[in-house]
Amino acid sequence: MTTRFARGVNALCWERKLAGDFGEVVARLGPGGAITAVDDARLLTLPVSVAGRVASATLLADQRMLREQNLDPALNCIHGYPRDETLAPVATDVFSFHADSATVETDTWLCTYYGPSSEGLRNDQARRRVDVPATRAELLRCFGGEDNEAFRCYLSEHCFDLHYEPLPAAQPFAFGCGNLWRIAVAWPGGPVPPCLHRAPETCPGQPPRLLLIS
Repeated sequence: MTTRFARGVNALCWERKLAGDFGEVVARLGPGGAITAVDDARLLTLPVSVAGRVASATLLADQRMLREQNLDPALNCIHGYPRDETLAPVATDVFSFHADSATVETDTWLCTYYGPSSEGLRNDQARRRVDVPATRAELLRCFGGEDNEAFRCYLSEHCFDLHYEPLPAAQPFAFGCGNLWRIAVAWPGGPVPPCLHRAPETCPGQPPRLLLIS
């Protein structure tokens, strides 16, 4: 929690093997919308077994730990994310490798308790999509102007400059279930590059994700 990002290290992971039945928690939450927020009161009233209560206690403890650091964690049961259907040259949904950004110093915290986990990508194994000549040319055509400061503002306003594509030999890695990650965000004066990550693809028949994010 207190380690500063430095010397190119832009992600820290607390590796954990968690006890409890998180699958039961998800099952008891039942069907819902694409993303269902799960508050403390609902966790405390779920009719679960002893193993389910152990899982619920971990969910509550993790959020309490982050709140004690003046953070604002959210626990979500995710059945699916919306796709970017704008047909823009760069898709800006969470399935694309991207960096989080902020105007002040901050970090992103993530933990997948159940279902497919988030994926990361080393910065030296990726390039910004807006730096791909063909993609940049298409974005410039959509912008309808010259490649100048106004165009760069356009890329930033639409978050196009936060999305990346893997290089041919890239090897994305899974964040894994139960592990609590703290990853670097792009902010003015940040000491390290932001951590590139994405949500896993959602497929029919796949279990929903139980995800903590702050």
